[in-house]
Amino acid sequence: MRIAVTGAAGGLGGRVVRLLAGRDGTDGTDVVDGVDVVAVTRRKLPAEALPPRVEVAVADYADPPALRAALRGVDALVLVSSDGPDARALLHHRNVVAAAAAERVGHVAALSSVDADGASPFCYAVVNHLTEELLRASGVPYSFARAGLYIEFFQHWLTEARTTGLLRLPAADGRISLVARDDVAHALAALATGEPTRRHHDITGPEVTDLAGVASIAAEAWGRPVAYEDIPPDTYHAETAATGLDPWWVYAFSSMFASVREQRWDRASDHLTGLTGRLPVALADALSAQAGD
Repeated sequence: MRIAVTGAAGGLGGRVVRLLAGRDGTDGTDVVDGVDVVAVTRRKLPAEALPPRVEVAVADYADPPALRAALRGVDALVLVSSDGPDARALLHHRNVVAAAAAERVGHVAALSSVDADGASPFCYAVVNHLTEELLRASGVPYSFARAGLYIEFFQHWLTEARTTGLLRLPAADGRISLVARDDVAHALAALATGEPTRRHHDITGPEVTDLAGVASIAAEAWGRPVAYEDIPPDTYHAETAATGLDPWWVYAFSSMFASVREQRWDRASDHLTGLTGRLPVALADALSAQAGD
């Protein structure tokens, strides 16, 4: 079985590559014989960046001929999302889906999000919804891993809160289930090595909580006071812009919290365990591991 993984130079894509290439029992995963891995990256990587025997295919999301060449002879594809402005990300996904269809890839296991809705205020929820629609219309068999918000992604705000004692975000009483990136990687690897399910799978943490609950979990894990302060969206936007962050990301983060306020991430699922047999990492355990840092 020949499996390609896009975004292989990134944290998530690289982890999927390692899981697929290392499925020999040493990683705690089931043995899968005869898996050849193709790491699709935008640029050539040093030999030591990937496991031995992993083939590297250099193909930018914006280069359809290179994508077709990278996917030639591939049985399954793990589509890890592009990033940056939403219109560009959607174009990149369209290029990958078109290449997969042209090369008759037998299965696309695609990363999506718990909020994958064209009516969402979150820019990437719309991109993920439209990407799912592209795959459904392509004729390529598919499976979708709809991930919750990553613990590692949320670390930006939690790290600041650990110093200041305040988790200041415009989430109101919105509820979320934070998920470890490694759990999402395991789900994608499991989907890629299985038959297409032609449905979505919600990959979340084990519990749902509001931001006050997140602050409470952090306070207990770190042994120091942390409280949640709900701030107006305009205040968050202005303060974040003042840090010098790229305007696109100011908008993207603001739109994400708008979707949190609409309770679009209020979901916990056992799909990870059903796919992989592993229990999801709890936020408390992830933060406790950092307590001595």
